[in-house]
Amino acid sequence: MSVSDLSTSTQNYLKAVWGLSEWSDAPVTPTAIAEKTGLRLSSVSDAIRKLSAQGLVDHAPYGSVELTATGRAYALAMVRRHRLIESFLVSVLGYRWDQVHDEAENLEHAVSDFMVERVDAFLEFPSRDPHGDPIPSAAGTVVFPDAVQMTTVDTPAHVVVERISDNDPTLLQFFQEQGIVLDTRVSVTAGPPFSDALDVQVEGQSTSVSLGRSATDALFVSIPSA
Repeated sequence: MSVSDLSTSTQNYLKAVWGLSEWSDAPVTPTAIAEKTGLRLSSVSDAIRKLSAQGLVDHAPYGSVELTATGRAYALAMVRRHRLIESFLVSVLGYRWDQVHDEAENLEHAVSDFMVERVDAFLEFPSRDPHGDPIPSAAGTVVFPDAVQMTTVDTPAHVVVERISDNDPTLLQFFQEQGIVLDTRVSVTAGPPFSDALDVQVEGQSTSVSLGRSATDALFVSIPSA
């Protein structure tokens, strides 16, 4: 059975559950799903009951929502579609990385499995999307970068940008303007006392930029081996 056989609503819910757990260990709750999807909690609760009855999620009363093996396979198929479409829009059609998310949200429900595989082959099987998120393989394998949020890095440090959250297009534009993009090497030092900020200097630039918590939380970095 193809993920195309599922309703658009079911596709969105499964992808949302996966997205909430991909980079966080926090329990996935109906409230968190409602916040992510912009839907009413009552609507989400009804949908979770239906998904549970279909064997796509497990949800005990007052507990977290977890994908079943079948639900996970469908969710990864949707994530694969979304990220391959984003990659195609940037690489081939010249979209900026802050423009592709909403476009991919619309297109992912319309494309066929055959088209997804053709896009994958045309792009020579990319392993990550324009924001550094891993693209699941056709078999459902996901390889995550060895990265942590910049916020958690002990300073001073020299790090490599591996992933940038695409939740805020305006923030993506800001990072682009500062030269903070994928694979960039940056130096990170502590900001002013009590500022909850980090000073970040891109390799090759003479000045640094001070980033607050919302920005450093969006940056995932690795520490290169010596």
